[in-house]
Amino acid sequence: MTKKISLAAVQMNAQPALVSDRLARAGNLVAQAVQNGAELVVLPELFNTGYEYADNNYTLAESLDGPTLTWMRQTAAQHNIFLAGTLFLLDHEDIYNALFLIGPQGQQWRYNKNYPWMWERAYYRAGDNITIADTPLGKIGMLICWDVAHPALWSRYAGKIDLMLVSSCPPKASDLTFTFPDGSRVMAGDAGLIPRHIKSTAAETFGLNLRNQAATLGVPVVNTTGTGLFLSAIPMPKLSLAAYTISRPDLWRYLPMTEGLRVEAGYFQDTYIADAQGKVLAQVAPGAEHYVVAETKIPESTPQPSTPQPAFGISPFAYMFDEFANTVFAPLYRDSVRTVYGSHMAPLTHQTWRWTAGMALAGILGFVLGRRLRSKA
Repeated sequence: MTKKISLAAVQMNAQPALVSDRLARAGNLVAQAVQNGAELVVLPELFNTGYEYADNNYTLAESLDGPTLTWMRQTAAQHNIFLAGTLFLLDHEDIYNALFLIGPQGQQWRYNKNYPWMWERAYYRAGDNITIADTPLGKIGMLICWDVAHPALWSRYAGKIDLMLVSSCPPKASDLTFTFPDGSRVMAGDAGLIPRHIKSTAAETFGLNLRNQAATLGVPVVNTTGTGLFLSAIPMPKLSLAAYTISRPDLWRYLPMTEGLRVEAGYFQDTYIADAQGKVLAQVAPGAEHYVVAETKIPESTPQPSTPQPAFGISPFAYMFDEFANTVFAPLYRDSVRTVYGSHMAPLTHQTWRWTAGMALAGILGFVLGRRLRSKA
């Protein structure tokens, strides 16, 4: 026996705007989806603010009783639906990119993004848990954007969920263009062998690759993305550009111009609903701020995967760059959030202490070894 549920995926222009304006736009889309039968509506990542790398991200973080979650609770109750979307959440001592699923009776489930992508780590801390929402619609797993590229994270949901929802707003980083104050433009995909390899494997990140992960679990999936033009400054621009010089040394000449550096790109526009076999049932057209509704089947018993999660299919260099960025931008996040909210914020984790101690030990050993080598010489 199976049951049918009606799902909606919403795609929104990701240009930053006032929270009140974006909530009003989201409300119109939700209302239209409900009129077309939606029981569960999924909004894109940071639907309430838009997507940008900016210092005001820290002050945009909201509490559990802030305007966005209040709006989500009211909207879910008004339409008698389940409603999902992410926001910057100010939670005691840290900021998280948190995906909330809100039920019509005020039920609430939260998932913190496990893998901040690149520059995002400058604005919030990574989570480390999965979330399974046990709802009348079924057991629902939750992921945010770059999380989908980590098969081990999908494996943690294996055999435990009936449906996966993913809230995303990913700029097309492989097509990123650096723009400099003098008018010069450099496309990241042309910045040498490594960026070209990343670009060649990135196209299906939120399309076929994502659907294959869900199909291995045997569950339908809803994925939402943003649309429009991504145009932003970036944190630590000199260091960010220097990373590209590994494969294209001639970019060094641009380092003195990074003070006014901006990046621009489009977005991956893969807002769709797919069934348990990975077949797309409905998809929002590229460029549209719109929604789709589709009915899918949920089995009575939770599906059990018969094979391990497959490799994701994108370049290992993408993960290497991301690991580097997460290490580099964590101290910037800590200093910035403490400047805004106080010295009690962003306490060091055990992992950070171990990493710091390891680096200090390596530095001491290097110093001692250097002294001995010099003395022998």
